[in-house]
Amino acid sequence: MPRLLGLVLLALMLAAPAPAWQHWGGDAGGTRFSPLAAITPDNVERLVKAWQFRTGDLDARTPEVMARTKFESTPLFVENSVIFCSPFNEVIALDPGSGAQKWRFDPGIATGVRPANRYNCRGVAHLVDEQTADGAPCRSRIITNTNDARVIALDAKTGAPCSEFGRGGEIKIDIGEPPATPGEFQITSAPVIGRGVIVTGSAIGDNRSVDAPRGTVRAFDAHSGRLRWTWDPLVHDGVVAGHANVWAPMSVDEQRGLVFLPTGSASPDFWGGKRPGNNEHANSVVVLRIESGELVWSFQTVHHDLWDYDVPAQPTLARIDTGEGMRDVVIQPTKQGFVFVLDRETGRPVWPVEERAVPQGGAEGEALSPTQPFPTHVPVLVPQTFSPDDVFGLIPFRDRAVCREKLGGARNEGLYTPPSTQGTLLFPFTGGGVNWGGAAFDAANQMLYANTSRLVHIVKLIPRAEAEGLKPPPGVDFGPQLGAPFAMTRVVATSALGIPCNKPPWGELVAVDLKAGRILWRSPVGTAEDRAPLAIPFKWATPLVNGLLVTAGGVIFTGAQDSYLRAFDAKSGAELWQGRLPAPGIANPMTYMWNGEQYVVIAAGGHSEAGTSIGDSVAAFRLARAGEGPSLWSRTVDRPGGRFWSGAAGAAIVIALAMVAVRRRRGRARRRAAA
Repeated sequence: MPRLLGLVLLALMLAAPAPAWQHWGGDAGGTRFSPLAAITPDNVERLVKAWQFRTGDLDARTPEVMARTKFESTPLFVENSVIFCSPFNEVIALDPGSGAQKWRFDPGIATGVRPANRYNCRGVAHLVDEQTADGAPCRSRIITNTNDARVIALDAKTGAPCSEFGRGGEIKIDIGEPPATPGEFQITSAPVIGRGVIVTGSAIGDNRSVDAPRGTVRAFDAHSGRLRWTWDPLVHDGVVAGHANVWAPMSVDEQRGLVFLPTGSASPDFWGGKRPGNNEHANSVVVLRIESGELVWSFQTVHHDLWDYDVPAQPTLARIDTGEGMRDVVIQPTKQGFVFVLDRETGRPVWPVEERAVPQGGAEGEALSPTQPFPTHVPVLVPQTFSPDDVFGLIPFRDRAVCREKLGGARNEGLYTPPSTQGTLLFPFTGGGVNWGGAAFDAANQMLYANTSRLVHIVKLIPRAEAEGLKPPPGVDFGPQLGAPFAMTRVVATSALGIPCNKPPWGELVAVDLKAGRILWRSPVGTAEDRAPLAIPFKWATPLVNGLLVTAGGVIFTGAQDSYLRAFDAKSGAELWQGRLPAPGIANPMTYMWNGEQYVVIAAGGHSEAGTSIGDSVAAFRLARAGEGPSLWSRTVDRPGGRFWSGAAGAAIVIALAMVAVRRRRGRARRRAAA
């Protein structure tokens, strides 16, 4: 009888529709978890490339335009199609088994501007419109935002615009007075949808002016496109500030009718003399009623932010075991490497959060917060202090000396050292900790997984008189901060060879037991293979702004700044497999089941801001079929020589190559001087 029952259950499982990836974060709460389990640590080495699709952007766009792209899209799996957006907001549907194009919609965005946040589209959203009859066009809809501030509704089966939505299928968002700089206002993250309401945030250029555009959140009727409500993150009574915009992905609790917003910092980032106080609702997890926009609760992670430590990641909605029973929570990772765990109903911390004194002595006209919130239960995911012993360099008396000189003159009093005219060391840097890729949560094992980054920024305030006409060298970010007494520069601290000044690893995948409050393992992700001399895979890891995917099969998938999709054992953190990509996959992977086979897909188009190669591909992998040979796109990690480059011999070769590069650079400089 038990055997018969087991066969019946198996038959029911095979007959049931496979779980689909219908939301940007896997589900509406952004857990980035898939219940699919066909791919396991035991068979992941059999993964082969299933298909590769090119958007055609490399052929159709100029190199100058492509040099301003970030391909960060996560596809959806809906209507038996893989549906994603290109950096230029083209929405494309592919056959899930072959990767052949089924339909394509081009909104025709202009490419003659320089968008503040590069050309970027992280994803689209899907809904079934209950106001449209079964079988009618546009009952199943794809909703997409654009770089030029439009919201567009498409038929998910054909790609045709939904005529009853807005005007001819689109809404042009009214942002009020046009920004001073074309391209300053964009929408880059996917919208979210709940209870028939579409909610959109915005991405706005940082550090341009004190009197900056507002970071208004907007909601629209999912059927007609009618504006339902707006909400401004900042209280403007006597405060001159803008932004606190929601540029990162949002989450929805459909049952409670709530939308969860990760808000940014008030503007400008590095001087806040005209925005006194804590700047309420900036740098916060904010919860609104999705049907009305009414504020339910708000929890601030940074008071009066001066470090660009906005909330960068999708709030993860999960049910966790706190040790005192199960509880619905919001898990919010941050750039500083903190993990805040909040009650979903009230916003109160599940475990204590302490207000601790932080460094003081801000720039002229500044009023710092004397304390900042520190969660106490979950350990920080990245280091938050930097000492002279942490300086890295390949050539001790040359390369490392340059780093010591760069870092030695900057203020460095630990986390939250205020920006200064002498220069301030920011560690974690403003892209550090956990970024827009977010975290993943496995409810069955109560495990949180996150990609992290660790580099050093030097931020310097430039007095207004000295800022006029200033033209920083390439690689140095300049913000005029008009209306403030200071402009600013920001640069990643690197050696003469362009190598980060802090010790590797520069990116790690981290596993956290939330209930116990401890980190179980850390694994470096990425190598220098696609950047180092002779394509040598030095195991230094790469920064990881992108997120990851965890499956019920016990496998974690992630991309990095080299051209590989990687698989890790979720229990041990061991790297199991690498799949070669046509360009770096600095995007979040997803998975789906098609005709009994599990596929893993990632956008592989590189990232101009990170300085990687640029591409226009989406790549899919599946397990090899019977009789199918090994793929050149696939390899296990423990290959001959795979560990060599992390040892002493590898370091010696690195130093030798670095010394050759330095000599060549000096020789070129002497020849130029002689000429």
